[in-house]
Amino acid sequence: MGFLSILSMAHQWIAERVQPGDIVIDATAGGGVDTLKLAELVGARGTVHAFDIQQDALDRTLERLRPLEERGKLPQVRLHLRNHALMAEAIGPSAEGNVAAVMFNLGYLPGGDESVITVPTTTIAALDAAIALLRRGGIVTVALYPGHPGGAEEAAIVADWAAKLPGALYAAVLYRQPQRDTAPYLVAVEKR
Repeated sequence: MGFLSILSMAHQWIAERVQPGDIVIDATAGGGVDTLKLAELVGARGTVHAFDIQQDALDRTLERLRPLEERGKLPQVRLHLRNHALMAEAIGPSAEGNVAAVMFNLGYLPGGDESVITVPTTTIAALDAAIALLRRGGIVTVALYPGHPGGAEEAAIVADWAAKLPGALYAAVLYRQPQRDTAPYLVAVEKR
């Protein structure tokens, strides 16, 4: 049977916490895989915010959502062509403490320009914004890719960020294959 991939595990953890009608965020829309999963979970009464700095990523995400739209099951989806570090101001103060889940899939857009990557400074700002937006019991998942240029440094900084969160407020876990330093891995943070 084998272990779940990091993305499948992230989707499982999200599915355990997200309910129809919730507000959720895909902080790195990319190809729209996580946005679609979030949209399916929140249903037609929910709200999904998806962020990316590349229009191509948002276009791919919109295309991936089309089958849900055709079946009349598309939630309110807001695509934001902006850096994920700006998520709190883009969503507005009414969302603070009301978001069920925020998903990050760091690195670069598959099939896109591999020189356009997430970077630690904006990623950490986005993670800080994400945990401030979470409701109690809400979750942030972060897929990390140490195998590409810049990825190992960003992964280490994100893991360190999670390790330093106050345990009384947040539970943090790593899902990782320790035999390979460059294997992708997952960090998740749940708000207590």
